[in-house]
Amino acid sequence: MSRSADEKLPAPGFDSAASFSHPRFKRRFGGLSVGQQLSNAVYERSMHSTGGAVASRPRVLSGRYERPKVAVDTVLFAVEQGRLKTCLVQLKSGPLRGRWAFPGGLVRVGEMLDDAARRELRSTTGIECAWLEQLFTFGDPSRDPRAHVVSVAYLGLIGDAARVIAPSEKYAGGGWFEVPGQLPPLAYDHSVMADYALSRLRAKLVYTNVAAFALPESFTFKELEALYTAILGRGLDRRNFRRRILAMGLLKKMPEKRRGPHRPAALYSFQNKSLQVVQTL
Repeated sequence: MSRSADEKLPAPGFDSAASFSHPRFKRRFGGLSVGQQLSNAVYERSMHSTGGAVASRPRVLSGRYERPKVAVDTVLFAVEQGRLKTCLVQLKSGPLRGRWAFPGGLVRVGEMLDDAARRELRSTTGIECAWLEQLFTFGDPSRDPRAHVVSVAYLGLIGDAARVIAPSEKYAGGGWFEVPGQLPPLAYDHSVMADYALSRLRAKLVYTNVAAFALPESFTFKELEALYTAILGRGLDRRNFRRRILAMGLLKKMPEKRRGPHRPAALYSFQNKSLQVVQTL
Protein backbone atom coordinates (compact mmCIF):
# COMPACT_ATOMS: atom_id res chain seq x y z
CA MET A 1 0.00 0.00 0.00
CA SER A 2 1.30 3.46 -0.87
CA ARG A 3 2.14 5.72 1.99
CA SER A 4 1.35 9.43 1.99
CA ALA A 5 3.93 12.00 3.03
CA ASP A 6 1.89 12.81 6.16
CA GLU A 7 2.69 9.42 7.71
CA LYS A 8 5.44 9.53 10.29
CA LEU A 9 8.05 7.69 8.25
CA PRO A 10 11.74 8.59 7.93
CA ALA A 11 12.51 10.71 4.91
CA PRO A 12 15.25 9.35 2.63
CA GLY A 13 18.61 10.77 3.58
CA PHE A 14 17.68 11.21 7.26
CA ASP A 15 18.41 8.73 10.02
CA SER A 16 14.83 8.67 11.35
CA ALA A 17 11.69 10.71 11.76
CA ALA A 18 13.28 11.99 14.94
CA SER A 19 15.69 13.92 12.73
CA PHE A 20 12.94 16.46 12.15
CA SER A 21 13.14 17.41 15.82
CA HIS A 22 16.79 18.36 15.43
CA PRO A 23 17.37 22.05 16.33
CA ARG A 24 18.55 22.79 12.79
CA PHE A 25 15.22 21.59 11.37
CA LYS A 26 13.27 23.47 14.01
CA ARG A 27 15.03 26.70 13.06
CA ARG A 28 14.45 26.08 9.34
CA PHE A 29 10.92 24.69 9.33
CA GLY A 30 9.44 25.85 12.64
CA GLY A 31 6.49 23.84 13.91
CA LEU A 32 5.46 22.25 10.61
CA SER A 33 4.06 18.72 10.41
CA VAL A 34 6.27 15.84 9.31
CA GLY A 35 4.61 15.88 5.88
CA GLN A 36 5.22 19.61 5.47
CA GLN A 37 8.81 19.23 6.62
CA LEU A 38 9.40 16.44 4.07
CA SER A 39 7.80 18.63 1.40
CA ASN A 40 10.16 21.51 2.18
CA ALA A 41 13.17 19.19 2.37
CA VAL A 42 12.33 17.73 -1.04
CA TYR A 43 11.85 21.24 -2.47
CA GLU A 44 15.25 22.44 -1.22
CA ARG A 45 17.00 19.29 -2.47
CA SER A 46 15.30 19.61 -5.87
CA MET A 47 16.41 23.23 -6.13
CA HIS A 48 19.98 22.20 -5.32
CA SER A 49 20.10 19.20 -7.68
CA THR A 50 18.56 21.07 -10.63
CA GLY A 51 20.52 24.29 -10.18
CA GLY A 52 17.35 26.21 -9.46
CA ALA A 53 15.49 24.79 -12.46
CA VAL A 54 12.50 23.71 -10.36
CA ALA A 55 9.64 26.15 -10.65
CA SER A 56 8.41 28.17 -7.72
CA ARG A 57 5.52 26.73 -5.75
CA PRO A 58 2.23 26.75 -7.68
CA ARG A 59 -0.06 29.74 -7.48
CA VAL A 60 -2.94 29.56 -5.02
CA LEU A 61 -6.31 30.33 -6.57
CA SER A 62 -9.27 31.09 -4.31
CA GLY A 63 -7.45 29.60 -1.34
CA ARG A 64 -6.54 26.29 -3.02
CA TYR A 65 -4.05 24.87 -5.52
CA GLU A 66 -4.91 24.29 -9.14
CA ARG A 67 -6.08 20.73 -9.69
CA PRO A 68 -3.05 18.37 -9.48
CA LYS A 69 -2.24 15.51 -11.83
CA VAL A 70 -1.26 11.98 -10.79
CA ALA A 71 1.74 10.15 -12.21
CA VAL A 72 3.56 6.87 -11.59
CA ASP A 73 7.35 6.43 -11.59
CA THR A 74 9.20 3.13 -11.22
CA VAL A 75 12.62 2.57 -9.66
CA LEU A 76 13.74 -0.65 -11.33
CA PHE A 77 16.82 -2.46 -9.97
CA ALA A 78 18.96 -5.29 -11.34
CA VAL A 79 22.30 -6.83 -10.36
CA GLU A 80 24.75 -7.00 -13.23
CA GLN A 81 28.28 -8.42 -12.89
CA GLY A 82 28.08 -8.15 -9.12
CA ARG A 83 26.95 -4.51 -9.11
CA LEU A 84 23.53 -3.10 -8.25
CA LYS A 85 22.15 -0.89 -11.01
CA THR A 86 18.98 1.07 -11.72
CA CYS A 87 17.27 1.90 -15.00
CA LEU A 88 17.07 5.58 -16.00
CA VAL A 89 15.68 7.42 -19.01
CA GLN A 90 16.78 10.78 -20.41
CA LEU A 91 14.09 13.44 -20.78
CA LYS A 92 13.56 14.56 -24.37
CA SER A 93 11.55 17.74 -23.91
CA GLY A 94 10.37 20.27 -21.35
CA PRO A 95 12.29 22.55 -18.99
CA LEU A 96 14.33 19.61 -17.64
CA ARG A 97 15.21 18.06 -21.02
CA GLY A 98 18.56 16.33 -21.02
CA ARG A 99 18.25 15.29 -17.39
CA TRP A 100 17.78 11.72 -16.27
CA ALA A 101 14.79 10.30 -14.43
CA PHE A 102 13.02 7.08 -13.56
CA PRO A 103 10.57 5.85 -16.23
CA GLY A 104 7.00 6.93 -15.65
CA GLY A 105 4.03 8.91 -16.86
CA LEU A 106 0.57 10.19 -16.07
CA VAL A 107 -2.22 7.90 -14.92
CA ARG A 108 -5.07 7.63 -17.40
CA VAL A 109 -8.70 8.28 -16.46
CA GLY A 110 -10.22 5.12 -15.00
CA GLU A 111 -6.83 3.37 -14.73
CA MET A 112 -5.64 1.61 -11.57
CA LEU A 113 -2.28 2.78 -10.24
CA ASP A 114 -0.67 -0.66 -10.47
CA ASP A 115 -1.86 -1.01 -14.07
CA ALA A 116 -0.46 2.43 -14.93
CA ALA A 117 2.93 1.56 -13.44
CA ARG A 118 3.13 -1.71 -15.36
CA ARG A 119 1.98 -0.04 -18.58
CA GLU A 120 4.60 2.71 -18.35
CA LEU A 121 7.34 0.23 -17.44
CA ARG A 122 6.35 -2.08 -20.29
CA SER A 123 6.30 0.74 -22.85
CA THR A 124 9.67 2.04 -21.64
CA THR A 125 11.62 -1.17 -21.06
CA GLY A 126 9.66 -3.85 -22.91
CA ILE A 127 9.41 -6.11 -19.87
CA GLU A 128 6.75 -7.36 -17.51
CA CYS A 129 8.23 -7.04 -14.03
CA ALA A 130 7.30 -10.04 -11.87
CA TRP A 131 7.66 -8.06 -8.64
CA LEU A 132 6.47 -4.48 -8.45
CA GLU A 133 5.16 -2.74 -5.34
CA GLN A 134 4.20 0.77 -4.29
CA LEU A 135 7.07 2.58 -2.63
CA PHE A 136 5.94 6.07 -1.55
CA THR A 137 3.83 9.01 -2.64
CA PHE A 138 5.75 12.18 -3.50
CA GLY A 139 3.43 15.16 -3.44
CA ASP A 140 5.44 18.35 -3.10
CA PRO A 141 3.64 20.91 -5.34
CA SER A 142 6.99 22.21 -6.66
CA ARG A 143 8.47 18.85 -7.66
CA ASP A 144 7.58 19.34 -11.35
CA PRO A 145 8.26 22.78 -12.91
CA ARG A 146 5.39 22.41 -15.39
CA ALA A 147 2.49 21.60 -13.08
CA HIS A 148 1.42 20.25 -9.70
CA VAL A 149 2.04 16.52 -10.23
CA VAL A 150 1.70 13.94 -7.47
CA SER A 151 3.91 10.91 -8.14
CA VAL A 152 3.16 7.43 -6.82
CA ALA A 153 6.55 5.72 -6.90
CA TYR A 154 7.00 1.98 -7.44
CA LEU A 155 9.88 -0.37 -6.71
CA GLY A 156 10.82 -3.30 -8.94
CA LEU A 157 13.58 -5.90 -9.20
CA ILE A 158 14.57 -8.09 -12.16
CA GLY A 159 17.28 -10.66 -12.71
CA ASP A 160 18.58 -9.73 -16.15
CA ALA A 161 19.29 -6.13 -17.12
CA ALA A 162 19.83 -7.22 -20.73
CA ARG A 163 16.09 -7.89 -21.02
CA VAL A 164 15.44 -4.14 -21.10
CA ILE A 165 15.03 -2.82 -24.64
CA ALA A 166 15.66 0.68 -25.96
CA PRO A 167 13.33 3.23 -24.32
CA SER A 168 10.20 4.50 -26.04
CA GLU A 169 10.31 7.48 -28.40
CA LYS A 170 9.17 9.92 -25.72
CA TYR A 171 12.67 9.69 -24.19
CA ALA A 172 16.02 10.76 -25.65
CA GLY A 173 17.77 7.65 -24.33
CA GLY A 174 18.08 5.22 -21.50
CA GLY A 175 20.56 3.10 -19.61
CA TRP A 176 21.60 1.33 -16.43
CA PHE A 177 23.52 3.22 -13.75
CA GLU A 178 25.30 1.83 -10.72
CA VAL A 179 23.92 2.68 -7.28
CA PRO A 180 24.72 4.19 -4.98
CA GLY A 181 27.06 6.95 -6.07
CA GLN A 182 27.11 6.63 -9.87
CA LEU A 183 23.82 8.33 -10.75
CA PRO A 184 23.80 11.43 -12.96
CA PRO A 185 21.92 14.56 -11.81
CA LEU A 186 18.27 13.53 -11.66
CA ALA A 187 15.17 15.54 -12.59
CA TYR A 188 12.31 16.41 -10.25
CA ASP A 189 12.76 14.85 -6.78
CA HIS A 190 14.05 11.58 -8.19
CA SER A 191 17.30 11.75 -6.19
CA VAL A 192 15.15 11.48 -3.05
CA MET A 193 13.14 8.71 -4.71
CA ALA A 194 16.36 6.81 -5.47
CA ASP A 195 17.52 7.00 -1.85
CA TYR A 196 14.16 5.84 -0.57
CA ALA A 197 13.97 2.95 -3.04
CA LEU A 198 17.45 1.68 -2.19
CA SER A 199 16.67 1.77 1.53
CA ARG A 200 13.41 -0.14 0.97
CA LEU A 201 15.06 -2.79 -1.22
CA ARG A 202 17.82 -3.39 1.33
CA ALA A 203 15.27 -3.69 4.11
CA LYS A 204 13.11 -6.17 2.16
CA LEU A 205 16.14 -8.30 1.37
CA VAL A 206 16.61 -9.23 5.03
CA TYR A 207 12.99 -10.07 5.89
CA THR A 208 11.51 -11.39 2.62
CA ASN A 209 12.47 -13.72 -0.23
CA VAL A 210 12.64 -10.82 -2.72
CA ALA A 211 16.02 -12.14 -3.94
CA ALA A 212 14.04 -14.79 -5.84
CA PHE A 213 13.08 -12.18 -8.44
CA ALA A 214 16.72 -11.35 -9.25
CA LEU A 215 18.06 -14.88 -9.73
CA PRO A 216 17.50 -17.57 -12.37
CA GLU A 217 15.41 -20.65 -11.64
CA SER A 218 18.49 -22.48 -10.32
CA PHE A 219 21.66 -20.93 -8.93
CA THR A 220 24.71 -21.66 -6.81
CA PHE A 221 25.13 -20.49 -3.24
CA LYS A 222 28.00 -18.31 -4.41
CA GLU A 223 25.63 -16.49 -6.79
CA LEU A 224 23.11 -15.98 -4.00
CA GLU A 225 25.80 -14.55 -1.73
CA ALA A 226 27.00 -12.22 -4.50
CA LEU A 227 23.45 -10.91 -4.95
CA TYR A 228 23.06 -10.12 -1.24
CA THR A 229 26.49 -8.46 -1.19
CA ALA A 230 25.68 -6.27 -4.20
CA ILE A 231 22.32 -5.08 -2.85
CA LEU A 232 23.39 -4.58 0.76
CA GLY A 233 26.60 -2.87 -0.32
CA ARG A 234 28.78 -4.71 2.19
CA GLY A 235 30.61 -7.96 2.67
CA LEU A 236 29.07 -10.94 4.45
CA ASP A 237 30.37 -13.54 6.85
CA ARG A 238 30.13 -16.41 4.38
CA ARG A 239 29.84 -19.23 6.89
CA ASN A 240 27.24 -17.47 9.02
CA PHE A 241 25.31 -16.32 5.94
CA ARG A 242 25.08 -19.86 4.58
CA ARG A 243 23.98 -21.27 7.92
CA ARG A 244 21.24 -18.69 8.43
CA ILE A 245 19.90 -18.86 4.87
CA LEU A 246 19.60 -22.64 5.02
CA ALA A 247 17.96 -22.44 8.46
CA MET A 248 15.22 -20.17 7.06
CA GLY A 249 13.95 -22.91 4.76
CA LEU A 250 13.91 -20.55 1.75
CA LEU A 251 15.79 -22.87 -0.58
CA LYS A 252 15.53 -26.37 -1.91
CA LYS A 253 18.54 -28.28 -3.19
CA MET A 254 18.33 -29.38 -6.80
CA PRO A 255 19.33 -32.93 -7.81
CA GLU A 256 21.69 -31.73 -10.56
CA LYS A 257 24.99 -29.86 -10.14
CA ARG A 258 26.75 -27.23 -12.21
CA ARG A 259 29.93 -28.66 -13.69
CA GLY A 260 32.94 -26.64 -14.75
CA PRO A 261 36.74 -26.55 -14.51
CA HIS A 262 36.55 -26.85 -10.73
CA ARG A 263 34.59 -29.06 -8.34
CA PRO A 264 30.90 -29.39 -9.31
CA ALA A 265 28.76 -26.80 -7.51
CA ALA A 266 25.44 -27.64 -5.87
CA LEU A 267 22.41 -25.88 -7.33
CA TYR A 268 19.52 -24.42 -5.36
CA SER A 269 16.10 -22.98 -6.11
CA PHE A 270 13.67 -20.92 -4.05
CA GLN A 271 10.84 -22.86 -2.42
CA ASN A 272 8.40 -20.08 -3.23
CA LYS A 273 8.65 -17.60 -6.11
CA SER A 274 5.96 -15.29 -4.77
CA LEU A 275 6.92 -12.65 -2.23
CA GLN A 276 6.69 -13.81 1.37
CA VAL A 277 7.89 -12.55 4.76
CA VAL A 278 10.53 -14.73 6.38
CA GLN A 279 12.69 -14.75 9.48
CA THR A 280 14.99 -11.72 9.65
CA LEU A 281 18.45 -12.42 8.27
